[in-house]
Order: sequence, then structure tokens, then C-alpha cells
Amino acid sequence: MEHIKKQLEEIYPLSDQDWQSFYAKLTKQEFSKGSLILKEGQQENYLSFIDRGMIRFYIPGIDNDLTFGFSFEGEFTSGYDSFLTRTGSLYAIEALTNTTLWRITYDDLQTIYNTTSMGNVIGRFFSERLFLLKFKRELSLLRDTAEQRYMKLFEERPNLIQYIPLKYICSYIGITPQALSRIRKRIS
Repeated sequence: MEHIKKQLEEIYPLSDQDWQSFYAKLTKQEFSKGSLILKEGQQENYLSFIDRGMIRFYIPGIDNDLTFGFSFEGEFTSGYDSFLTRTGSLYAIEALTNTTLWRITYDDLQTIYNTTSMGNVIGRFFSERLFLLKFKRELSLLRDTAEQRYMKLFEERPNLIQYIPLKYICSYIGITPQALSRIRKRIS
């Protein structure tokens, strides 16, 4: 719980009243490794903070899933498009490890936005950060070679390479396992 408070205070000075309003709305939920946090077609009803664990975002496929994102300990996460539009998700979210989330519902977050001084500032900050991450990845997929995308993972998100199975990394950077094997041989 202190991780959340610390992150929020880095963005905006929290009054005790604002923190208590926010804190009172959080619920803790545990997910075991491999379990679905959000199923394809299900409406996302939570904005979550990862207290412990890692998750991946993917589009389920018949032969292969298409992994397009990861979130790690200490980060806020959500099926955010579904959360905002109140529609079913076009993808799934899976716990890659045993994962503990602190969660706030859509309705409770709207209450926080309307009743605290910090709500809108923090909401805007996280929305903008999510947009920038997605935009940067999209540009990378369009402009960079597979090897460049792989090397950027080392620089920008070393925890991805360290803890995520290679099949998910391949899918994330848009290459086959064989192509990744060749890239790894070339750079080692």
C-alpha cells in the first residue's frame, strides 16, 4: 500500500483526506501464475496497481497468442480502453507470476475524480503516460528493425528480458522464435 502512496505523492502532494478517500476504495486481489485477470470480451472494471508480480496483455489466437504489452510490480495497469469505454475487451490479461493487485473500480474512481483535489491530476498523468508508452511502441514497430526492437528492450525494460518467456518476447517485438535465435547469436 505504501508503494501506491509514494507513487501518487511523486505526482501530486496528497492531503491526508485525499489519501484516505482513495485508500478506502482500494481492494486487494491475488491471482495465481497463469490465471486470467481479464478475459477477452469481458468489460474491464478496475484500475489496478501491481503490488507484486507481472502481467501480459495478449490477443488469444488459435495457434499462437499475440502478446502486445507487459506490466510489472510498482506500475498501474488496466485494460484501459475497455475501462474507459465501458465495453468488452478485445484482448486478455494474464498473470505471468503469482500477482497481487490493489484495485479501484470505475465507479469509485469517478467518485475520487469528483471529490478530491488530486483525482483529475493523477488520472491525467497516468493516461498521458500510458499514451506515450503505446505511441513509442507503435513507432518502434513501424520504424525499427527486429534487432533494434530487441536491443531497446535491454535498454528500456531489462526486466522483460530477464523474467518473460522468450515466446512472449518474440510475439511482443513481432518476430518468430527462429529470428530471435539468430538475433541473439549475432549480438552475443
